Amino acid sequence: MTGDTDDIIALRAALAAAEARAEVAEARAASAEAQIAHLKHLIARMRQDRFGASSERGRRLLAQLELELEELETTLAEDAPENAADPAVRATAPRSNRGRQPLRADLPRERVVIPAPTQCPCCGSDRLSKLGESVTETLEVIPRQFKVIQTVREKFTCRDCESITQPPAPFHPIARGRAGPWLLSTILCDKFLQHLPLNRQSDAFAREGIDLDTSTLADWVGACTATLAPLTTLIRAHVLAAQRLHADDTTVPVLAKGRTVTGRLWNYVRDDGPFGGPAPPAVWFRYSRDRKGEHPTDHLTGWTGILQSDAYAGYNTLAKPGRQPAPVVSAGCWAHGRRGLFKIAERDKAPLAIEAVGRIDAIFQAERTINGTPPEHRLAVRQTDIAPLVDDLFDWMRECCRRMSTKNPVAHAMNYFLRRADTFTRFLTDGRICLSNNAAERALRGIALGRKAWLFAGSDRGGERAAAMYSLIVTARLNDVDPHAWLADVLARINDIPNPRLHELLPWHWKAHQQVHNTIAA
Repeated sequence: MTGDTDDIIALRAALAAAEARAEVAEARAASAEAQIAHLKHLIARMRQDRFGASSERGRRLLAQLELELEELETTLAEDAPENAADPAVRATAPRSNRGRQPLRADLPRERVVIPAPTQCPCCGSDRLSKLGESVTETLEVIPRQFKVIQTVREKFTCRDCESITQPPAPFHPIARGRAGPWLLSTILCDKFLQHLPLNRQSDAFAREGIDLDTSTLADWVGACTATLAPLTTLIRAHVLAAQRLHADDTTVPVLAKGRTVTGRLWNYVRDDGPFGGPAPPAVWFRYSRDRKGEHPTDHLTGWTGILQSDAYAGYNTLAKPGRQPAPVVSAGCWAHGRRGLFKIAERDKAPLAIEAVGRIDAIFQAERTINGTPPEHRLAVRQTDIAPLVDDLFDWMRECCRRMSTKNPVAHAMNYFLRRADTFTRFLTDGRICLSNNAAERALRGIALGRKAWLFAGSDRGGERAAAMYSLIVTARLNDVDPHAWLADVLARINDIPNPRLHELLPWHWKAHQQVHNTIAA
């Protein structure tokens, strides 16, 4: 009897200890989940910033928050009871229901049936009848496979005239190249879309048993750039046919004689969507060794229209009277102007900066209601609803600046608007003009992220090559086209298609053709 009592006491003690551990684990999990939710909220707020790219400090903070979130979620999953090493703990763990979404219906399914018992485990009877089944779906990946395609051209001889006949050799994506279009597209997308340098790609191929050294990959990238050059030219012509462009630039470290210099990638974006234009969006990139104002002047030779940009002085030459064929009309970017005030409001909690940001946000909010509508409607709404907000803002800023020192950071940020009032208010007179230059900044975002991976361009030619490939890949993404599939198809066909039909390979025409083809196939 005493032994039974001791066992009961021991079991109660073990149960109490287990319950205490469970309470600690539950509290720790709740704390981790709360912190995860907080981090997700902060990251979402930073990602949803509608007013241009964040500062370098902000980008580092976002990367740090994402890493912290990854670590918390990994730790929470590792400590979860359902992932415990002890099967008994796993069996008693409560099921977590996080609203998991079903896997895509179009993915191929492989059915694995677990052998059913042949006898009833309760009575031993073999009279079993199927009642139903439970299906658990698990997402799996199949390692990519390589294959060699042999293109055979049979020869025939004529028994009458003894002439030899053979079909002509097909065009290859690159001259005398042994790489197929999908392999070339993979290499290009890994380099310019996934930001994976060629030496790392070579290492990855080697791990899969394929010997492709870096020099071979570099030859293929260079050959593809030359092959695709006609499409880059067509994209340039399409962009420069626009009446309004977004312009911006970003730094590109370039290797030069044992050191790096800071080159520039410029982009010019055609995006008529905000005012309901039918033309598809596109972006044209250019590379330069420095940031001299002569570069945008050279890039936009012969073009005239509305240019939306930041306040970089290099664009001023384009707007000078007497420029041929006509001066460019400059339009300011409210996102750039707001950014300076927002930093002061966030860092110093300055009341005037906070109020200025609130007034500017009201203008952005009113502008969102007319996004995508025709220019005439946009202009009418701006004249009636938005112009009074802008006038009040500028009058209030002038009054504030009269009462502050010119060295005051808030006054300096406000003067960014006041010194350029004509360019900032130009959107009130033309419905085609956007409130911000975010279209150009979004097109540069991938390059800014990629710098952390590829570190620098190998030469000026490398910068020019990158500009050409980014023109193709980013334009494809702007048109909701998968760059990988598009480049593979283009590389397979571009050498066979006559020049007058090259425009059919542009992303928006290619997308329309694919949709028609898929509709017919269905």
